[in-house]
Amino acid sequence: MDKTISTLEAAVADVSDNAVLMIGGFGGSGAPIDLIHALIDRYKATGSPAKLTVINNNAGNGKIGIAAMIDAGMVAKMICSFPRSSDPRAFTDKYLAGEIALELVPQGTLAERIRAAGAGIPAFFTPASYGTELAAGKQVQEFDGKPYVLEHWLKADFAFVKGALGDTYGNLTYRLAGRNFNPLMCMAARKTIVQVSKIINAGGIDPEEVVTPGLFVDGVVEVPDPQQEELLIRTGVEYA
Repeated sequence: MDKTISTLEAAVADVSDNAVLMIGGFGGSGAPIDLIHALIDRYKATGSPAKLTVINNNAGNGKIGIAAMIDAGMVAKMICSFPRSSDPRAFTDKYLAGEIALELVPQGTLAERIRAAGAGIPAFFTPASYGTELAAGKQVQEFDGKPYVLEHWLKADFAFVKGALGDTYGNLTYRLAGRNFNPLMCMAARKTIVQVSKIINAGGIDPEEVVTPGLFVDGVVEVPDPQQEELLIRTGVEYA
């Protein structure tokens, strides 16, 4: 099955109002900026999708990417580990104004909640957050005399992911640290859309080099010269 999508506009067309959207990346590394900006373009033109819940390592930076989504008014809630960044203005302003909600999750717990969803594990226990406000209202159990907090899986309607090389079946590789949350999110979303620097024919990637099997990917769009968050911020780009 050929999973190639011809344009970024077509790639983001199915994201709906009130959707839960996972966005890969760790800071700028592995962030699918081109997909994010295509979604902003759609919102500016149509007013949709709105009231999104976005799951990411952070809450955006500067005036591009997730921060631009927040500035545009698309995001109702962030689920992340680091709502602060070098320039967290977009999220901070909306949060202080009561216009966006936040679910703060320790980074290791965030990764494991996403992984658990992909593995079909509804819940798990972790010592992280015990004794803090983040554990308030959550079940606590002792194992070997140590307290653990119950956490639930984290699933999404859609995932935007950035890969390095993809084939027409959706098999993916990643570039160095760009791997980060991306493979986990591919497995945890109902529909996964991936931007890659190059799409090749099926069979062109050595099976031993495939990180994410095409089974977990619904569409791939080629972006030969992907935008990089850090460069956009340094050059003062404002997308919203």
